[in-house]
Amino acid sequence: MSQVNSIIDILFNIYFYMIFIYILMSWLPNARENFIGELLAKLVEPFLAPFRKFIPPLFGMIDISPFIALFVLRLAVGGLKTIVAYLF
Repeated sequence: MSQVNSIIDILFNIYFYMIFIYILMSWLPNARENFIGELLAKLVEPFLAPFRKFIPPLFGMIDISPFIALFVLRLAVGGLKTIVAYLF
């Protein structure tokens, strides 16, 4: 069971850093226009899109939806670990 938890943690960390890098790339002009930016957009935007629909930007500029998405992702990982622990 610890191997399954380790795999879940590794996958969570990879996706967490993908989202984090994608957020940082939004602060740099034209950073999302290269191959890595487009690849991250394809992998991260489907997860972030529902949060952006319901959480408007603060003051018209500051988008906090990725931070809420990361919090929800952490809760989902905790729930997944609980389910895995219950099943095994």
